[in-house]
Amino acid sequence: MKKYSILLVVALLYCFSVRAQEKIKTGAEMCSEGKQKRAEAFGKQLSPGSPKHSFDMLHYALTLDLYKNYATPFPKSFKASVQMTARADSAISSISLNAVNTSLTIDSIQSAGISFTHSGNMLTIQLNKTYQQNDTFSVTIYYQHKDVADAAFYVGSDGMVFTDAEPEGARYWFPCWDKPSDKATVELTAKVPTSVKLGSNGILKDTTRIADTLIYHWVSKEPVSTYLVVISSKVNYNLDIVYWKKLSNQKDSIPIFLYWNQGESATGVNNIKTKIISMTTRYSELFGEHPFQKNGFATMNGSFTWGGMENQTLTSLLPNGLNNENLVSHEYAHQWFGDMVTCATWGDIWLNEGFATYCEALWYEYTGGYTRYKTDIVADASGYLSSNPGRAMYMPAWAITTPSTGLLFNTAVTYNKGACVLHMLRYVLGDSTFFSALHDYGSNPSLKFGTITTDDFIQIMNTNTKQDLTWFFEQWVKVANHPLYSVQYSVNNIDSTAKVSISQTQTTGTYWKMPVVLKFSLQNGKDTTVRVFNAANKDSFLFKFLSPPLSMTFDPDNDILLKTAVTQKVSSIRDEPAAPADFSLMQNFPNPFNPATTIEFNIPRSGHVLLQIFDVAGRNVETLLNQTMNGGVYNIVWNASKYPSGMYYYRLQSGFFTETKKMSLIK
Repeated sequence: MKKYSILLVVALLYCFSVRAQEKIKTGAEMCSEGKQKRAEAFGKQLSPGSPKHSFDMLHYALTLDLYKNYATPFPKSFKASVQMTARADSAISSISLNAVNTSLTIDSIQSAGISFTHSGNMLTIQLNKTYQQNDTFSVTIYYQHKDVADAAFYVGSDGMVFTDAEPEGARYWFPCWDKPSDKATVELTAKVPTSVKLGSNGILKDTTRIADTLIYHWVSKEPVSTYLVVISSKVNYNLDIVYWKKLSNQKDSIPIFLYWNQGESATGVNNIKTKIISMTTRYSELFGEHPFQKNGFATMNGSFTWGGMENQTLTSLLPNGLNNENLVSHEYAHQWFGDMVTCATWGDIWLNEGFATYCEALWYEYTGGYTRYKTDIVADASGYLSSNPGRAMYMPAWAITTPSTGLLFNTAVTYNKGACVLHMLRYVLGDSTFFSALHDYGSNPSLKFGTITTDDFIQIMNTNTKQDLTWFFEQWVKVANHPLYSVQYSVNNIDSTAKVSISQTQTTGTYWKMPVVLKFSLQNGKDTTVRVFNAANKDSFLFKFLSPPLSMTFDPDNDILLKTAVTQKVSSIRDEPAAPADFSLMQNFPNPFNPATTIEFNIPRSGHVLLQIFDVAGRNVETLLNQTMNGGVYNIVWNASKYPSGMYYYRLQSGFFTETKKMSLIK
């Protein structure tokens, strides 16, 4: 469909600059790498699409004897019990729980359980009667963890004992219904030597000392998903506590625990001790007040080689992880997005990781301004575009069959694309509506401590913004890949008009509808931007200016982050573009550059075009074009914000034509 609209545009000056991305790992990258390797007082809310089950777990009371795990020979075995309270969602006479046979031995069942079988990593318990819908019952399970390494319960020769359970590791160290949608309140009682400090979910209700033994009793009255239940403990752990004053009541405060290892940098700890207060305030302002009674971070030992894990109210970090403010900003954001409101299924994981990755950029915006924010989010886009595996973010099949961690925690899609989609939603809505909608989402009492599906999130955002945004989420969240824009424009100096045609050339996915900003440079020396809504392929727009237009830039601020775009000036939109007589590859401009440069090339006829960037070692660092194109003159921008300074080469190949030129990136 073609659409023509005539707009009288007032000339506006416009400028944009991007500072080069610092070469440090993002919190999203560190979180992704790691995960690929490895009471009713508040109530809980399930969004309408959340999975239903035959019973609803309400409470886990764990009692563990870990006393022997902290000394030689550092066994991984321990004795424990778990008393669980559940509510029947249908008439049931038995329940099935996840309990991995190679890690757990079930000794006996008491309370409402009268017999059990344990095979195929499932613990099936026969109940003492048939419980009707809404009946509650309790079952106590006495069990042992075997002396095995299982990548869920860790014992170190340095006196450290910790757990790490995403996505389905809880079933290795306690019997449970191990699905993200089934949140329950948790209390954990652990017996350890007096030299050990032990942290867990919720608040420390009491600590009892008996001779050479300490008994810790942690209680979380806010429901927790099983994968977020945690133990972090060590002999002679350092512990610092700071207090954040609530926005709603400055006389009330929340303790934030910082556990860290002997020998780690106190500089990083002191930095985060200061920053975590302002970070809590900023996230509370954006998403609603900090939701838990306590929070904290704990650095692990060398067995925790990845970045971090957002266990509810006690995040695990790699050794010296408190030095990485980027990592902390990512993992801490999970306390709102992932812990307070949890993805209902693993198919909805982007609602955890995409939000936390986006919050890294928001923290940069708070500490370094919008330019620093944009640098970070553009780097996320580059990460997606260079490593896109060609699948959608939302994967409904994963609600039933949990994929490998490599698929589930794919950095390009789950993290980077998720963050970029949120930026593009901000671009579509504008700051005021966008941040108001996120605040309403994060502070909605009907969602707190519950779970959310992608479809329910879409409906909530429609309600919060008073707009139907289904079109936006359907294309960016539920469809793979991204648009490939082919933009043509022509100018008429006599009547000061410009005509623009916007097409998309991708052969897979969909046609992406988006508002588009066009920047025109005018003969009077001023720049003018206009915003149109591109709703159909080959949309055409006609603009009239106060001064003859000279050139046009498509999406000048790069707010449609996930795209490739080729812009071509033609003699007339209705005519075929004037093709050059021969192939040519121009010198990039500017050169040297930082961080972006424009590469111009000519192709005389239709054919396949390959434009690649190489480093001095001859490695292909990025492919800018790999597609069939019509003859014409083209310009393409390479943003090198994620690459180090140095000499680079760019090579154009089309048919029998090949040419290479060099360029210099100086930061």
